[in-house]
Amino acid sequence: MTGTLNIRRVAGALGAEITGVDLAQPLADDTIAAIRQALVEHQVIFFRDQDLTPAQQVAFGRRFGPLNIHPYVAGMADQPEVMEIIKEPSDRINFGGGWHSDMSFLETPAIGSILYAVELPEWGGDTLFASQAAAYDALSPGLKATLEGLNAVHSASREYSAQGASAQKRGSMNVAEADGYVGEYVHPMVLVHPETGRKALYVNPAFTLKIEGWKTSESKALLDYLFNHCRYEGFTCRFSWRPGSVAFWDNRSVWHFALNDYPGQRRHMRRVTVDPWPQVAKVAAAAE
Repeated sequence: MTGTLNIRRVAGALGAEITGVDLAQPLADDTIAAIRQALVEHQVIFFRDQDLTPAQQVAFGRRFGPLNIHPYVAGMADQPEVMEIIKEPSDRINFGGGWHSDMSFLETPAIGSILYAVELPEWGGDTLFASQAAAYDALSPGLKATLEGLNAVHSASREYSAQGASAQKRGSMNVAEADGYVGEYVHPMVLVHPETGRKALYVNPAFTLKIEGWKTSESKALLDYLFNHCRYEGFTCRFSWRPGSVAFWDNRSVWHFALNDYPGQRRHMRRVTVDPWPQVAKVAAAAE
């Protein structure tokens, strides 16, 4: 328990559920600090029975940093920071399916995402989370030493190209193709968390193209090994949504996977994504 917050761990590698707080209300600085501490300690935190308007979700997210406006998915007309993630009963592809870390394809990746459940299917639609800090910890000393000096190239080109899974989600979401203007950005394969100092792997199947300075064919064997290792069930937790549920995860050390196991049903979520404060981003870039 922290102040008025009750924090209950939900799995061994990551995840905690927090009760005793109404996220729609203006929260005291010490409450925000306690939530932030829970986030960095547990990597993903969950809240139940919340009632958030888009504006209230934006206000809560801004307590942790400036909010990102997605470069390829249009936000709400009056709240561009809010992305509506919708799968209609007729849709076959869902947004966010497959293991990934949000926004690693940007020059300065996001630090966290806050997802709110508006409408859910009768069954299915859970989200899986995987701790990349636990994945790093489980590596051998030799592989850790090898990865310490390596960087990886990230890009949205594969996921948001005309053939990419996300770009094909146009029936119920305003998703643009990334062809022709997407960039490539280099990030360390081992990321040191700026608030905890804990190391985590920072590659993901959706947005990591190759290892910097290596051919794509040379990179494939090592990246495929890491991708398989990083989703080991012992590093994961699973969240079953209810209307009014909120998940807040740390993109610096967490993968997630939105399950697409509810054919013929509707799922409607809202997401805001938190960027680092500018001075923090500069420090992180200098460290890289």
